[in-house]
Amino acid sequence: MLRVAALLIAMAALMAACAGGFEADAGASPGGGIRLVSIGGFESPVHVTAPPADERRVFVVEQEGRIMVVRGGRKLAEPFLDIRSKVAAGGERGLLSMAFAPDYARTGRFYVYYTDNAGHTRVVEYRRAGEDRADPGSARQVLFQRQPEPNHNGGLLLFGPDGLLYIGLGDGGGSGDPHGPRGNGQDLRTWLGKLLRIDPRASGGRPYRVPRSNPFVSRRGARPEIYAYGLRNPWRYSFDRATGDLTVADVGESAIEEVSFRRRGRGRGANFGWRVFEGRRRFASGESAPRAVAPVIERRHSQGACSITGGVVVRDPALRSLAGRYVFSDICDGRILSSRLSGRGASRVRATGLRAGSPSSFGEDARGRVYVASLDGPVYRLSAR
Repeated sequence: MLRVAALLIAMAALMAACAGGFEADAGASPGGGIRLVSIGGFESPVHVTAPPADERRVFVVEQEGRIMVVRGGRKLAEPFLDIRSKVAAGGERGLLSMAFAPDYARTGRFYVYYTDNAGHTRVVEYRRAGEDRADPGSARQVLFQRQPEPNHNGGLLLFGPDGLLYIGLGDGGGSGDPHGPRGNGQDLRTWLGKLLRIDPRASGGRPYRVPRSNPFVSRRGARPEIYAYGLRNPWRYSFDRATGDLTVADVGESAIEEVSFRRRGRGRGANFGWRVFEGRRRFASGESAPRAVAPVIERRHSQGACSITGGVVVRDPALRSLAGRYVFSDICDGRILSSRLSGRGASRVRATGLRAGSPSSFGEDARGRVYVASLDGPVYRLSAR
């Protein structure tokens, strides 16, 4: 995601014009009776979220290093947090997401994922100083990962239904995951190309705890923080707020964008196939990906896709025509699409009739209302007409 983002925004209209095949298989649309309502304009917004049980506010992450607050539909003038001096922003780098701890109301803990000024990834804990203001002096580093290339930074932090922090990391960048004999995606000795799972609270002099139930805790040579692997650039993934099911949208190499689905708990130890597979297509000949999970949705570059923006399963009762459907998009096409996912696969992908500019991210508030951020500025809420 965010592949040389400014260039993609300029190309978006051209790509949409070339997307005739993409439209042909989109079909008639669930999503009728739904509109996009702007909640404000921002500077390169890349993430939308809210604290648990806080139904008044939405927080918008800006790529350059600020977190802004929208309260009661009004954007506040002062940022919740401003770490622009610490962040290298541009292309696929920047302040890429935030996550509120499940006990945020009591402890004020939240976490941010950003690219530092040396080009490497940091996950840092901060604390709340006031209702709409963080304490910039409370920073505590939780995790650090050197990045060999400037792209495929991954970037999403989410607390899962188990109360643990999930961290999506890309494969380290470069074309075709050229790192080592098998690439980073299939190498359990590195965090790159993985979905990690940790308890981010400090313990025993260590910055975080590793859950004993992580799949590779007992495997010699494997990094115990790894929850799932075989990922190229899992820019956005999500947990269904009703079921806990995991959906991962992985940005493709040169041909295929993909969405994979795992029932709650079955993502543990999953191998999503990269670099052996791009989608269902073999990418690296002569290599193996043990028990690779096939995607449930593929979007081809020949159909106008270029960089998938993973979304969420809609649980907002006001959006009846999209109830239980997974909504997602692509930064080059801009259309909001939907499909119903299950352990058996996915229903036919259908267009909603809505466009959101250059969609960078989907998010939910505490009530389950769905938002989509456009990299060129606006953030929208999906609303019934």
